[in-house]
This record gives sequence, C-alpha cells and structure tokens, in this order.
Amino acid sequence: MRIGILGGGQLGRMLALAGYPLGLTFRGLDPAVDAPLGQVAELVVAQYDDPSALERFADGLDRVTYEFENVPGTTAALLAERLPVLPPPPALERAQDRLEEKRLFESCSIPVPTYAPVSSPEDFAAALQRVPLPALLKTRRLGYDGRGQRRIDTADELAPAWEALGRVPCLLEEVVSFDYEVSVLAARSPSGTIAFYPLVENRHVAGILAVSRAPAPRASRSLQATAEHYVRAILDQLSYVGVLAVEFFVVGETLLANEMAPRVHNSGHWTIEGAETSQFEQHLRAILDWPLGSTAPRGHSAMINLLGVLPPIDSVLALRNAHVHLYGKAPRPRRKLGHVTVRAETAEERDVLLQQVLDLVTFPEALVF
Repeated sequence: MRIGILGGGQLGRMLALAGYPLGLTFRGLDPAVDAPLGQVAELVVAQYDDPSALERFADGLDRVTYEFENVPGTTAALLAERLPVLPPPPALERAQDRLEEKRLFESCSIPVPTYAPVSSPEDFAAALQRVPLPALLKTRRLGYDGRGQRRIDTADELAPAWEALGRVPCLLEEVVSFDYEVSVLAARSPSGTIAFYPLVENRHVAGILAVSRAPAPRASRSLQATAEHYVRAILDQLSYVGVLAVEFFVVGETLLANEMAPRVHNSGHWTIEGAETSQFEQHLRAILDWPLGSTAPRGHSAMINLLGVLPPIDSVLALRNAHVHLYGKAPRPRRKLGHVTVRAETAEERDVLLQQVLDLVTFPEALVF
C-alpha cells in the first residue's frame, strides 16, 4: 500500500516512520525542497495546485491524507475524484475557516467563546457590542502558532488591528479567563469505530505549544467524558476518518472549544513512547480501515517542543527516560526543530523529569510551572 501525504513537514515524516513497520510506503507533496518528509520518503516538490505535479503525486497511490490543514481545499477535492482522500475534504475545509469551525462546534452543541465576524469596517460596531473586551481579532484563515491575531483592549484598537492583519475576513473573539488548556485526540474508522486518547494538558509560549502533559494532571473523569461526547459529535457529523485533535479551554468543569486540527497533532507526540499505539500509527490504521489500536497510556508522559534553538542533545539523552526526536530543520526563531518526550510511572516522577529537560531548553519567553 502506498500512501500520499499532502504536506511534507515533521508530521508527515513521523507518519511515514510509523508506517514502514506496517509495510507501507509513502510519497509526499510539498513546495519546499527541504521538507522533512523528503528525508525518509519520495517527495514531489511543487505547489499544491500544480496540475502536472498532482498527476505525478497521485499516480499509483492507494490513499491520500494530509499533515497540513492549509492545503487548498480544491486540491483535496480534485484528488478525491480519483482515489480516497481521508480525512474527507469537507472536514479540511471546515477547519480552514475559523468562522465555519465555530459554526460546526455550535451545530454539535459544543460551547465556544463569544465571537463575531469582522469582514469590513461596517462590522466593527456590532462586533464590539456582542464581544466583551479584551478580545482577540483573528484572521479567519491561515492563522496558527499565534500568527494572524491581535489583542484588542479598547474599542479604538479594532480598526488599526484589522488594518494590520491585512483587511481580511476576521473573527473578534473574547479573551477567555480559563484555568488551563487541554486537547483531546480521537481516531475514527470508516465503519464508525472511535478510539479516544486521554486528555492532554497544554502550555504555550508566544502562542506556540511548548509543553504537553498526559494524562492531563487536573482533568477529572467527567471532563474526559464531556470532551469525548463533544468530539464524537464532530466525528459523526463529518463522517470523519483518521485522527482529529480538538483544543479546549477549561473553565471549572466547563469546556469551551477553541479550534480543531483534521490531522495528527503536536499535542499528541507523547503517544510515540507514551501510549500503546502512537497517534501516527493510529491515523494510518484508521484511513486504511484497519483495527484501531489501544490508546492506553504507558504511565505518565510529557512532551517538550524544541523551538528555534536546540538544547545540548547529549545532556538531554543523559536524562533517564528522555527520548529525542529531531526533524532535520535549520534553526530559526520560533521554528519547531524537534521534541523531547519523557515518561515515568507516576505523575510526580514525570514532572521531575520534565523540569530537568526544561532546565536545558530555551523558549521564546519564560515558562514557569
């Protein structure tokens, strides 16, 4: 079986590495000649909408998936006329537009922060009347890792913020005073079988995920059950196939949906060492309609992103139960160069190991536990 991957980043690289033991082969499509997937698999270097490149990419494939949600929806739909593209292109399209994403959550009876669309200056007054300040003005498309957004503390700041974001369609969304952030990863097979991983607690710096701990230390069983109920509704409504990640703000015992990713996700990297089945193998099992694997955690894990600069790798490897994953990327500020996973039998031991890694890692701004 040969799997095509739209996008050639580190997620595609890890998908391929998870698939080789299963006898799978891979081909990627990415505009970057140095895309990490190209280190381990065939790579077609071209724009996503290049017709001749799409022909070369699709030739001989059994399935197509993606590791990057900003692939043009037209590309996914075009390929779906020729062979199975999973997750289904409509799921990709909903995740690419923050307004459509919010409407999807609401249609599934999932609470969201208060928001209002802002597409022109004529929308400013209504948006400010609906959304309490402080708020975030976010572009509806192409925003991730803290990009494409501006904080609004006073009404006078809305117009210049919209100008700074390029006068593109946006959402104004309230700043939620949350207790902490979590994500849940789930996989759904074509037959409708669903497997959930435990909730993961996430910490961000400069808008980028820095640390994930699993299972989430503060999440109750009822919170896990609520998250699974919400995500199941999304999976079923979209007839989803593959791994889906949904991020939530936690306010007491209430979950507010923030955003979703129709692919394997950064907050699931801990599963490589920390779960019976990694998110990458699980995604492949799902899109091939193979039995889903166990999502049981192997003790307690933490994942630390390596952002912009690498720590002394030999010092990290000297730590007990520390596992290093590097993506083969050239260093530059804020760039995800790799990650480290630590695993222990208890949460307390896990947090000691986590702090030992954090003592060696440099982040764009301070992170204090």
